[in-house]
Amino acid sequence: MTDFSLPDFDLDAFVRATLAEDLGERGDITSLATIPADARFGGVMDSRDAITVAGLPIAEAFFRALDPAMDIEILVGEGEQVAAGSDLMRLSGNARAMLTAERSALNTVQHLSGIATMTRQYVDALAGTDATLLDTRKTIPGLRVLEKYATRTGGAQNHRMGLWDAAMIKDNHVAVAGSVEEAVRRAVAAGITSIIVEVDRVEQVEPALNAGATHLLLDNMTLDQLRESVRLVRGRVPTEASGGVRLDTIGEIGATGVTYVSVGRLTQSAPAADIGLDFALV
Repeated sequence: MTDFSLPDFDLDAFVRATLAEDLGERGDITSLATIPADARFGGVMDSRDAITVAGLPIAEAFFRALDPAMDIEILVGEGEQVAAGSDLMRLSGNARAMLTAERSALNTVQHLSGIATMTRQYVDALAGTDATLLDTRKTIPGLRVLEKYATRTGGAQNHRMGLWDAAMIKDNHVAVAGSVEEAVRRAVAAGITSIIVEVDRVEQVEPALNAGATHLLLDNMTLDQLRESVRLVRGRVPTEASGGVRLDTIGEIGATGVTYVSVGRLTQSAPAADIGLDFALV
């Protein structure tokens, strides 16, 4: 078994729950009816597109959960960029186990590799600037740890993992508190040390800083507004451009001098990678 672990993620529990969802109470009735119990398959997982690979050790865990003795060889590393037609994994073992685990394994690798591939495209488009790509909390419920693993694998840096690891003061918080300054003051008074403040106008920058913001999220600003905000901040706190960022605009956004550019579509809209698995009797 490939040595693979993620903080705060129980791989065995994830595999059990995913397989249970697919198997129900009756199991893989098609394979049970048509495949002899002792039949063996050999298989190759390959990519039909050029991709950045993510999730192969998780796919391995699905197959081993149903056939612990399965012979599995992972052929490429996590985060490796491969050409279309590249073999990713070779397998040999119990045919029923392979067929039963196939969809869960492929769904996971396709989804995570799709995220890693899109992330790498955005990272490459930022090349030549000093900005770092961030992901967001726009993740599928229950899959945040895996999806943020995929963005890291593609070259991004994780932003907040949840609501617990930093305060993020947005317009609704400001509306209730009465002002940016009061919202930040309340966060400071609560003992929060990491306070991100969303601003969408240049004139909000200085009040947010004076109140104690430790990070400014510059929301949906024009390039000129971003440059002016960076000039006003003068490196006192990190700055983050966010909102409406596209692959064809991220380079010029990064060139404004912001510290970070965050992109929700990395986890929200990445298409699944085209990855297949072909079996043959052995």
